[in-house]
Amino acid sequence: MSSVSGFMGNLDEWVEMQRRVLRALEDMDVKLREGDRLELIVASRAVFQHLIRTLKAFDQWLQDPVITSHMPREMLVDVWGTMLQAARLVLELDIRHTSGFKEHFEKLAREGKLSPLVTWRQEKKERGKQVLPTTTI
Repeated sequence: MSSVSGFMGNLDEWVEMQRRVLRALEDMDVKLREGDRLELIVASRAVFQHLIRTLKAFDQWLQDPVITSHMPREMLVDVWGTMLQAARLVLELDIRHTSGFKEHFEKLAREGKLSPLVTWRQEKKERGKQVLPTTTI
């Protein structure tokens, strides 16, 4: 029975940690309304990292036969529906953000307002020379 109580304690700790993170995000949201670009980037990346960690943990949770053999169908339906909503939100964000950035970047290029680093990197790439690593989607 002690292993069951230890398991239950771990679940309580996880839930409490997630509640603390949620409260911290809500507090950060208020502060970031006036945040500069760097603060917004750092905060967004922190949220992404926590979401990735949570999704990995949830995926492991759903791979555990002890968990899934005791989980009622209604809970699984809730997981599916919620994850579908979350996927839609993230995919819509990605589509909106990537499309919007592409348009903005093209506008800056037409106006000659791109950083010289962008054109330097492209010229080096076209000549087959190694350039600094870039982020790709």
